[in-house]
Amino acid sequence: MTVAAIAASTDPAVEPPQQDAAASAPSRRARGLRSRPWGLYLAIVVVALAVLWALIPGVFAPGDPLTGTPADKLLPPSAAHWFGTDTLGRDLFGRVVHGAVHSLSGALIAVTVGLALGTLLGAIAGALGGVVDDILMRVVDVLLAIPGLLLSLSVIILLGFGTVNAAIAVGLGSVAAFARLMRSEVARVRRSEYVEAAYGSGGTFLTVLRRHVLPNSLTPIVALAALQFGTAILAISTLGFLGYGAPPPTPEWGLLIAEGRNYTATAWWLTALPGLVVVAVVLSANRISHRIGRNSR
Repeated sequence: MTVAAIAASTDPAVEPPQQDAAASAPSRRARGLRSRPWGLYLAIVVVALAVLWALIPGVFAPGDPLTGTPADKLLPPSAAHWFGTDTLGRDLFGRVVHGAVHSLSGALIAVTVGLALGTLLGAIAGALGGVVDDILMRVVDVLLAIPGLLLSLSVIILLGFGTVNAAIAVGLGSVAAFARLMRSEVARVRRSEYVEAAYGSGGTFLTVLRRHVLPNSLTPIVALAALQFGTAILAISTLGFLGYGAPPPTPEWGLLIAEGRNYTATAWWLTALPGLVVVAVVLSANRISHRIGRNSR
């Protein structure tokens, strides 16, 4: 055996690359699975279907969601009633479809409130800096110190019950997240070379802010808005479950789950199927937001 062969057989540095290659194979397969777009396509289909439910519920469920047939009460899922029926004989699938408009519109209002107020506060803090930044960020820190559900309940007590008031309460609870992200993005973009060049070429503060700083700071905000949309659906459903959302017999998703909780042992579909719809829509919205956030980097 030659000296080179002996060195190759005894040198520990020869073997680890083969071991690393073998060990990295599962990780490469995992990255390949994550990179496949099927999950994203499925998420888009689920969200699009929920939006269609909210826009044209009569196409998917022609019946009246508020009336039912007492003789058909508590029927299990079947071809005639995909999600079964409730205690009053109302078709549960129809109530879920017609309830999409309440849950999704509430989530849209919540995201709009949080996006508008949070972006405004963050842009002012990041653009002006100094004492204004310190004061606004301390206000944001106070909002972050309050649990979101507690803050929402406090606002609802002041405004009153209902889907719109619950949506406003959820939106106010998300102001801090939008403000912190917007402030950090504006502060980052302000230190960019092209912004300094814009100032050097004679651009005023407001002109540079409008043309360069704000447009280049909004992409992460869009990703956060998509993420907050799913979070808002979950929060509004939680408030509806607790009785702070839309009043009965409104077919709001959280209220549907609450109405069936007393029949879990005998009619599991009353809570399980609306709950699965909420989970599917929230997870799909989160999946889309993660994709948007990845593309924004």
